[in-house]
Formats: sequence, structure tokens, C-alpha cells
Amino acid sequence: MTVSKIVVIGGVEGRFSAVFDKLTKLQSKNAFSFAVVVGDLFEDPSNTSPKLENELKTLLDGSITVPLAAYFTLGKRPLPPQIVERLEHSNGEVCPNLYFLGKRSTTKTSEGIRIVALGGSSDPNITAGLSKDKYLPFHTESDAKSLHGANTADILVTNQWPSLIRAGSKISLQDGVEETVGEQCIADLCSTLRPRYHFSNSPQFFYEREPFFHQPKDAEPDIHPITRFISLASFDNPLKQKWLYAFSLDPTATPPSSLPPGTTASPFAANPRKRHRLPDQDLSYSRFSTNENHHRPSKRAQARRPAPGPSECFFCLSNPDLATHLITSIATDTYLTTAKGPLSTTSTFPTLDFPSHILIIPLSHSPTLDSIPDEESRVSTYNEMQKYRQALHSMLLEKSKGELGAVTWEVSRAGGIHIHWQFLPVSVASIARGLVQAAFKVEAENEKYPLFTTKDIGDGVGEKTDYFRVWIWRPEEDRNEASSIRSIGTVSADVAQQPQDRSEQQSPAAVAPTSLSPKGQEKSLVLRLSSDFRFDLQFGRKVMAKLLRLEKRFDWRECLQSKSEEVADAEAFKAAFKMFDFSLEEG
Repeated sequence: MTVSKIVVIGGVEGRFSAVFDKLTKLQSKNAFSFAVVVGDLFEDPSNTSPKLENELKTLLDGSITVPLAAYFTLGKRPLPPQIVERLEHSNGEVCPNLYFLGKRSTTKTSEGIRIVALGGSSDPNITAGLSKDKYLPFHTESDAKSLHGANTADILVTNQWPSLIRAGSKISLQDGVEETVGEQCIADLCSTLRPRYHFSNSPQFFYEREPFFHQPKDAEPDIHPITRFISLASFDNPLKQKWLYAFSLDPTATPPSSLPPGTTASPFAANPRKRHRLPDQDLSYSRFSTNENHHRPSKRAQARRPAPGPSECFFCLSNPDLATHLITSIATDTYLTTAKGPLSTTSTFPTLDFPSHILIIPLSHSPTLDSIPDEESRVSTYNEMQKYRQALHSMLLEKSKGELGAVTWEVSRAGGIHIHWQFLPVSVASIARGLVQAAFKVEAENEKYPLFTTKDIGDGVGEKTDYFRVWIWRPEEDRNEASSIRSIGTVSADVAQQPQDRSEQQSPAAVAPTSLSPKGQEKSLVLRLSSDFRFDLQFGRKVMAKLLRLEKRFDWRECLQSKSEEVADAEAFKAAFKMFDFSLEEG
């Protein structure tokens, strides 16, 4: 991949003709790949002049030429109503070559450069998890946290500075310039993504910190990624401070083996992994995007579409087009969401008043747990997913009075997109009689898959192949009532008629209660996948559909609900899960 030349522009503040004329002249000499605008592209819509109103009209009708692809996010001001209307009907394009990155987004350009953007500033008056209005210049801690799933960035763009950015720096602000107050959530974001460049905005002055290095990851002990933090002044600022910054970037280049002169340690103190409780988590998020092509459309269509990145992934919170109503809990490394097109319904389990088909999803955009780049992150992600599963078991134990167990399944494929677990209740009776285990084994035999093995493989780091895994959990049996276990839900007759598999010797560890299965017993079954056969990604859902006599609900697309139904189910689940949701604990 070739080196790209990029130009970054400070706040334009409505002076489109002057700025883009200047950019046109620079472009003719430098051939930049694209431009990024930091700060406010538009003037304050509540305090504008007739001249600037005419500038805006001229921009929208295409009379002002934007000479190359230019990206912008939110500054400190809301977008003008005319711009909001245009964006709502143009897939993020204001005019030819001018693209809105969104308030929070991950974008990969056609040059292969990943841009992560967080616009606006933190507003403590926003009490919801994610800010609802994508055009107002305010974000929350959850907005910043949602971008951690991008894992890496070539360029990070934020309107606000990160807190402590000047710690350890010898570069002073010039006289008469007020110290900029940073945000901790942006410092955390920069520490997580470790971008090559971090650009921000300071309307009255220019500031470039010494480069700083991040601590290496366990898998790459000799590599210290370097970040350059640069804050640009706005165009035509009274102090004549620098408002343009040009540089070259090769996204495939590895960090230098030796640190450049003047490089400092990261100014950001190590942060504890325990997340403080967010102001309110009643707002949900959705794993499903309503628009799968947020970044600049390519004029050179590729024959094969690459794997979706975080901005297009159905499971990434950094997807800019989230429907904000399905996610029910967010913790440090993972989150819970109710399923889109759930297999079960509100009537499947009489002791519950919601479908209970739940997904446990890591924030990290990784196809398998084993592929999460940092060992500490991988371990903490797996442990937190198990903690969510434990909490769901506890909820079932309480709500069903011990009559419901649970099945959790995972498809781990190196060629996948975003690893997740699916969780469904099932009657204790069907587990106790061996019907659940038999259902998975019989379906595998029908599909001519390899045999299941009973094994606890943890986070899968030791596995050499792809695999399908299922955990079958049931509450601890009341010995006085063991002979009269009642069935909750209906078990398919064809599964019930299958003989129990007595050839497998169960090890004590396979069924013994653990700290992750409150007052219960659990078995882990693993089906190893290979290129020798084609594996059905809906295998787990199909097995459970047959087991619960819900064959007509095999396909989630045939089970879609209205938004009001989805909201009602998510709210019912949140109410039931609230007392078990560890993410709500004060940190």
C-alpha cells in the first residue's frame, strides 16, 4: 500500500470559499489523498450573518468546489438545520467530496487508513448511556467507550483534548492562552486505540506535543506504538496561529524500532479496568446497523467486499448508525443485548414475561476470543462474559424458582467477524433427562459433523482449529423434589425418543458446580470445525428450535418484531435483570 499525503484543517466556521480556494491551490501542488476538518466546519446557526448564510447556500448548491474528499465531525456547535436535512437524505454527504464522519464513528478510507472520530464535548446533563441526537455537539462517556471496540486507529479525531495530555511535556502554551481542560474518557480512548496521530481543536492557538509512546502489548514486547498529538487553530484566527497541517502516512508501517528524539512516555496514567458506573444505563444500544456504508463510497468497486470493519459490524457499538433500543447492559469489556428476531417468544417460558434470547458480546471487534490482540484484554473479556452468564443464571434461578436451566452457544471461526455468545433458557426437566445434550449430538450426526467432546477449553487460546461450543447449565437439584421435576415449555417428541448417550464417561469437572454456575451443574461440549465440511452458522439456533418445538422460527429474519415490541421486550428483560446486573454497581 502506498504512502498517503493528508491535510488536516482547523475550524472553518462557515468561511467555505476562502478555505476551499486555499485548499484547491494546495491540492494542485501536493495531490493529497484526503482532508480532515477538526473543530467547527459551520458557523453558529443561532448567530450567523447574511454573508455566511449565503456561503452555506452556495456550498449546498454545489457552487463551491471541494477539491478532494474531506471529512468532518462535530465541534462545539450544533449543525445548521439545512445541513441536518441534507445529511438525513444523502448518506452523510453534504456536497460532492464533503462527508460527515458522524458524532462517533470508525471509518476506513479507500487508502486503508482508519479514522476514529468523537465529536462534540462531554455534557454531564446527558443522563443516558449513548447520546441520542447524532447532530448535537455533546457526547457521553458511553459514546467514547463504544469506540474502544475499534481496537486501533491511524488517526483519532476529537473536538476536546484528552485530560493530562501536557503531563511530562516541556512544550509550553504561549502567553495569554488559557489552559485547555481535557476529558478523561478521551484520554482513555487514546490509550486504548494508540493512534499514530491524534488531532483536536483549539480555536485561538496551535499546539503540538512531543510524540509519546505507549507500553507494548504482551504479544509484541519490543514494539512501542507512538502517538503524535496536534491541536489546530481555526482559520483566520486573530493570533495568526497555524490552522493547516500536512503529513504523510503509511498505514502498513510498523512503529520504529528506536524512539524518535524528544519522545516521552505516555502522559496518561494507567487506568483501572473497573469501570465507574455510567450516569444511567436505561438507554439501550443496538447491534444492528441501519446503514452499512457510512464512509466515502468508492468509485472503484471491488469484486469481493472485505470483511466489515467496526463502522459496519452488526455487533460494534462504534457503528455510526445504531438503533438505540436493544442493548440492555454495558460493562468494561462486554455488553448484553436482546436478540433481533428472537427464537423464543414472550409465551415460550411461562415464568418469564420476555423472550429471554440474549447475546453476550465483547466490545473488541475480533472474530474469536483468541484473536483479541492484548492478553490482558482477552482474559478480562472472557471473564466478564462468564460473569454475565453467571448473572443470567442467577436471574433464571430467581424468576423460575429453579425450573429453568440455560444453554449458551458460541461459534468461534478465524474467518468470522465479531465473536459473541447466544443464551437461551430451557427447562430443567429436559436437561436432567439428557434431552438437551442428545439434541445437539443427534443434529450433529444428521449433518454428518464430527463428534462432540466434553471439555472445558476456557477462552480457547489453546485450540488449533475453529469450533462450536455449547454450555448446558441447570440449577442444583432439590433432592426432595428430584422425582417430580416439572417441565417448563415443550420438548420435541423426536428428541425425547432419542436414547441417552451412555458411552461418554462424564468427568466430575464436567458436571460439578463452579463459581460460574450458581447453585448448579454445568457441562461444556465442543465440536471442532474444519474445512472438510460446511458448518451451518445457525446450527445452535436450529437445535434449540427443534428442542422447543419452534421449528417455524429457524430463521431470525422470519421472526422480526416491530420496534415497539423490541423495546417492550428489552425493557421487560432489563427490569428482571436489574438486581443481577453487576455493571450497575458503583465502581
